[in-house]
Amino acid sequence: MSRKAFLILLTIILIFAFSVPASAQGVTGIIFGDGEETAATVDTVRIMIFLTILTLAPSFLILTTSFTRIIVVLSFLRNALGTQQTPPNMLLIGLALFLTLFVMQPVYTVIMDEALTPFMEEEISQEEAFEAAGDHLKEFMLRQTREKDLALFLRASGSENPQDPMDLGLTTVVPAFALSELKTAFSIGFIIFIPFLVIDMVVSSILMSMGMFMLPPVMISLPFKVLLFVLVDGWYLVVESLLESFM
Repeated sequence: MSRKAFLILLTIILIFAFSVPASAQGVTGIIFGDGEETAATVDTVRIMIFLTILTLAPSFLILTTSFTRIIVVLSFLRNALGTQQTPPNMLLIGLALFLTLFVMQPVYTVIMDEALTPFMEEEISQEEAFEAAGDHLKEFMLRQTREKDLALFLRASGSENPQDPMDLGLTTVVPAFALSELKTAFSIGFIIFIPFLVIDMVVSSILMSMGMFMLPPVMISLPFKVLLFVLVDGWYLVVESLLESFM
């Protein structure tokens, strides 16, 4: 399923790149040569646009999926444990990536059935495929986005409030979604920090009462925090909370 999700993500970017009308990719009214030369020029411009957008693929993954919330929460967890580079960044990113694919699987399945497959079978045009894929992706983002964040970008752009949130453009929904995801991730991170902070305070108080000022409290509290995290099955609880937060 991860390969399928990657294919859908790449196809969305591909559809976006090639959904730009030919008239919008050049200056209207200018003829570069005969018909064959004009077609070759348009194809070259399309390829350049596609390669440019392809470099933004990580941004599409981060800003239009659940990846932001997951990776921020996992980073907070590692900082709360105080284990520095354990787990390593590569492991956290890999875990966040596959959790993202799991969360986004229903959305990608609908995009596959209603946008990608009909487009590949030439049942719908590129513009229709991109619109269908964008609507399903926008529907997912709007479920996780606060109205306050949407209103912020509407006011900043000087746009009027639409009757249907689905009428909003992706340029408004995507930054509002990212802002909401950061707020939610920091809220979860704060809750994660509390039990580990309590352990740090207790260990620090005990060391001070014993007059052991030269011994770093972190060195003593780290094994207890790891032990607590293992006893409560912390990884299961964190992943379960992340998955339920998207339901």
